[in-house]
Amino acid sequence: MILRATIAGAVLALAPLTPALAADGAAVFADVCTACHGANGVGTPGVAPPLADPPLWDRLGERAPAFLSGVLISGFSGTLMSQGVGYYGLVMPSQRDLSDAELAAVASYVLGTIAGTGMQVTVDEIAAARAAAPGHKALMEMRGGGM
Repeated sequence: MILRATIAGAVLALAPLTPALAADGAAVFADVCTACHGANGVGTPGVAPPLADPPLWDRLGERAPAFLSGVLISGFSGTLMSQGVGYYGLVMPSQRDLSDAELAAVASYVLGTIAGTGMQVTVDEIAAARAAAPGHKALMEMRGGGM
């Protein structure tokens, strides 16, 4: 039984994201992210910036999966502006307690569904962020400073 579960876990880790896993991303988002980022990622003014933020994702471009993976693993704090609203003393805790598969699913949901980029985040990208967690300065620079 343990061997079967281990093999199933390995296959899941290597498998591309499927619609079922994307649905799990929506569930993880609802359970973990909605309290601050709001339903559909619209944000909570002054508390948590919107994830439905086309200028942010356009600015990040192909770096979006690495940025989001880094934020999920390292957390994010500081002061920034998003869509004309200031976020001062922002503190998003690390979500490193979630599995790589859960983080890949929720990140893919954010990028694919909420942000509308069509991008996905792989388990390998999450594992890379976990192995070399980016610091606050690197994430802020990638994001474009306090913009």
